[in-house]
Amino acid sequence: MTSVYPGSKPDWNTVQVLHRNTLPPRSHFFLYPDSDKALTRNVSQAKAQLLSGEWKFNLSKSPMIGPVGFQNYDSFGDPDWKPIQVPGMWQLQGFGKGPQYTNINYPFPVNIPHVPIDDNECGRYVTHFQLAPEDKDHQLRLRFEGVDSAFTVWVNGKDVGYSQGSRNPSEFDITSYVNLEGDNKLAVEVYQRCDGSYIEDQDQWWLSGIFRHVWIHKFPQKSHFEDIKVTPMLDDEYKNAKLTVKVELNNPTEFTLKLMDPSGNEVIQGTIQGQQSTTIEFNVDKPLKWTAETPNLYTLVLSMSDCALAERVGFRRVELLDGVFSVNGNPVKLRGVNRHEHHPDFGRAVPYEWLKRDLLLMKQHNINAIRTSHYINDPRLYELADELGLWILDEADLECHGIFVVGGDGNKMLSGNLDWKEAYLDRARQMVMRDYNRPCIVIWSLGNESGYGSNHKAMYDYIKSVDTSRPIHYEGDWNAKSADILSRMYASVDNMEGYAKEDDWDKPFVLCEFAHAMGNGPGALKEYVELFYKYPRLMGGFVWEWANHGLRTKNADGEEYMAYGGDFRDEPNDGNFVLDGLCFSNHTPTPGLLEYQKAIEPVQTLKLENGNQVRIVNRYDFVTLDHLKCFFYYSDDEPDWIETREVNIPKGVKPHEQALITIPGLLDPEALKAAGRHDCHLTLEFSLASSTAWAPEAGHIVATGQVELTPPINPFANLPPAANTQFSLLSPTLLSITTSSQNTYEFDLSIGALTSWKRSPGSPNILTTPLTLCLYRPQTDNDHGCAFGRDWTSSHLNIAKPHVVSVSWDPSSSPATVTIKGRFAPPVLNWALETTTVYSFLEDGKVNIKLKGKPVGNWLPRAWARLGLECGLRDVHSASWQGRGPGESYRDKKESQLIGSWTRTVDELWTDYEFPQEGGNRTDVRSVEFFSEGWEMLLGARFVKPNGENTSFQASRYSVQDVERAKHPFELKKKRRGDTVVHLDWMHHGLGTGSCGPETRPEYTLWGDREYEGEMVLY
Repeated sequence: MTSVYPGSKPDWNTVQVLHRNTLPPRSHFFLYPDSDKALTRNVSQAKAQLLSGEWKFNLSKSPMIGPVGFQNYDSFGDPDWKPIQVPGMWQLQGFGKGPQYTNINYPFPVNIPHVPIDDNECGRYVTHFQLAPEDKDHQLRLRFEGVDSAFTVWVNGKDVGYSQGSRNPSEFDITSYVNLEGDNKLAVEVYQRCDGSYIEDQDQWWLSGIFRHVWIHKFPQKSHFEDIKVTPMLDDEYKNAKLTVKVELNNPTEFTLKLMDPSGNEVIQGTIQGQQSTTIEFNVDKPLKWTAETPNLYTLVLSMSDCALAERVGFRRVELLDGVFSVNGNPVKLRGVNRHEHHPDFGRAVPYEWLKRDLLLMKQHNINAIRTSHYINDPRLYELADELGLWILDEADLECHGIFVVGGDGNKMLSGNLDWKEAYLDRARQMVMRDYNRPCIVIWSLGNESGYGSNHKAMYDYIKSVDTSRPIHYEGDWNAKSADILSRMYASVDNMEGYAKEDDWDKPFVLCEFAHAMGNGPGALKEYVELFYKYPRLMGGFVWEWANHGLRTKNADGEEYMAYGGDFRDEPNDGNFVLDGLCFSNHTPTPGLLEYQKAIEPVQTLKLENGNQVRIVNRYDFVTLDHLKCFFYYSDDEPDWIETREVNIPKGVKPHEQALITIPGLLDPEALKAAGRHDCHLTLEFSLASSTAWAPEAGHIVATGQVELTPPINPFANLPPAANTQFSLLSPTLLSITTSSQNTYEFDLSIGALTSWKRSPGSPNILTTPLTLCLYRPQTDNDHGCAFGRDWTSSHLNIAKPHVVSVSWDPSSSPATVTIKGRFAPPVLNWALETTTVYSFLEDGKVNIKLKGKPVGNWLPRAWARLGLECGLRDVHSASWQGRGPGESYRDKKESQLIGSWTRTVDELWTDYEFPQEGGNRTDVRSVEFFSEGWEMLLGARFVKPNGENTSFQASRYSVQDVERAKHPFELKKKRRGDTVVHLDWMHHGLGTGSCGPETRPEYTLWGDREYEGEMVLY
């Protein structure tokens, strides 16, 4: 007789087996002993028992090996059984091969629907629990909120069931398996991969384990609430409402229903003779409406003899009005982010306080919407979003991106394969049944990057059969056959405007992903947001993404850093593509988040009118500006002595409408000029008049604005030449120049560069490296990802350098000059930027530098990374500048930084990106001065042409080459210099979002085929 191994096909490798012995999915709620306890919403008082904590754990390389049959063990004291935390991911607790990151690719051989049986880590978990005497006569429901990727459950050695769907809950009736007295043993076998892994190919770390809480819910056997569906619906005037409550009971019984308003006052109260399925409808007059700006929550309490539950209710109506996405009759613009579940130490096992901090940070940065990319999140996120006010696009746990890189027709393999229909439907069902009652959810999504097929149509039809109150989204359905919204990823501004201008449309347009926030970026956010508000069809978008996914680890020397793909020797991997968020991996803001906050701020300052009035626009969707205060000051005030004065905001400014703010006593521009106050801006700050749920103190600034009152000037124009300028050749290649101010300059004629500047006889040289032309920057992630970065490498711009052609000097001219002709050129190729640089020596040690550049030759770079001067400076501790600040800025990422006077240390100027790259630039800089720790002014620079528009400076402890070579911050820090590398750029190439999206926009591009001129004064 023939024998076969394995003897039977395991559940986790059988596409027809999604669940075994699970209870039907239901909405997320806890039962409480009575209504008073239900109103506390404190789950520690619920009729539930939390099993999370320290469990015993054993890991094997395959479910086929290791302690098979462990569910029958009596003891787990063997050293092979280690402690593990639940919730948690086993790879982050020292078990298994470690984390693996891929963006698209499956990390296992593709053999649909099977995953390897010999390379599929198996985590075996054991814990014990006891029940209380009062648990008698209760149905005991064992609920797993999330297990990656599939699992089998035993209680007291008895097979309870199986389930898969990593981010979806699973619930089992264990009443007949438990002992009411004494110990109970819970054994769970978790499989790293299952057939469901083919549709869980989201762009994130592959991590495994019981990563959300495990509960025993205790429902009274006699009678209890099985499920509840709450549907509030406003009338056509958005004034009154009808509330429909569908209640499922295990047995017909009487129960009471009570609705309380946000202040706790009873609105409705009644007793219901409930059947197993009972639907109650009642009218609510003039309810306070729920929106992301006004999150008014009512509380519905259902109670019976032995249990009660409380459910929050938000009265709102979501619809498409003439194709425009609207809530409560108002057009809504989504200023959103995509959010993965991530913690740098715990992976997807995100603690509640961390989750709450995320949402508070979003609200504080003007974000009003979340796409739960690409799976339903911890249910507590939605409860917080209800409270704080955030629109949620709730997305099913579905992505099979990797199937489209293996050859053949990917749609036929999964999304159009009827064998997978129930698997797809299950993802939709689990999402809608769990999250139906949440007011914050205004859009359902069928998943992400899974092509399009009949299974998506089945998901759409199912959801519509259950819920017609929300539209459905799915980007992969490009023609929106099974979606109510037309969706795109990473469309350019021009492409998006094309959709907005179409004549015949009946569905709104959303960017479900845009402005890929990888590394230093995103650039050109303002252009997207302005179009959102310009065109009714555009409903906004969701930046990719909220936070980097780095995992905290240490290198061989014990230095801590945030790891990315490949750092755990994981192959294949997609490197640092997992670091693409508006927050660093510790979920603190990057400069990109500040830029997004500015772009989407709810009050925009437009322009100065009528001498003393500022035109603003209210970009809230529902509220006026009456909850805000406005203060103003002048940008040229001394930073430590800025006097802010309050100004009245007109009352009742409606959403999306403009208004004029009158500034009493606004200084006249001519009077400012007469007083020598050039480059003066009026600065406005709009702040909360009182505290909110997300801003615990009044005064939180939600928007800022600036209007120019007087333009910048060049204070060094028409300076007289330096007197008694002495030129001498110290050697055949060393030219020395001394002026009457006792400044001494030395030029190395062999390289055509200023190499020494001494302020007085005997003083040290302030330069540690020559002052030379620089056209390159360490590539950003956005450079690497687009044609500009590839072109810089192929054209050898990254290894090009200045070469001297000739140096001439004229001591008799007025002023005396040194003229250097050069070629900035690479090896191998024949292109060059031919340059003429003229140094003119002026009084008081000032040097005027004029540069002209002309590109010549073949295969020129499409663009230069920068056009400016570079040098090393000794003893620099800090920099003070006039321009945009205090934070990092670039020509297409600068709106968040205001014009003013700023001072920062060199270390504070640097942005420590988790993948080292260009950073720390300050733009629109008029002048900058570098100081020692004792406030000795070492060097100053004033830009003349251009005069403070897109002119930049940068000061750091790292050279361009060292930053470019480093792959982690700890590598870069080993290259930290004692001196300071200073860049003074007349022009700097924009950032764009080319890591995954449009490259730098033309108006922000430093084109390589044009002639350029620049002028500055050093002093």
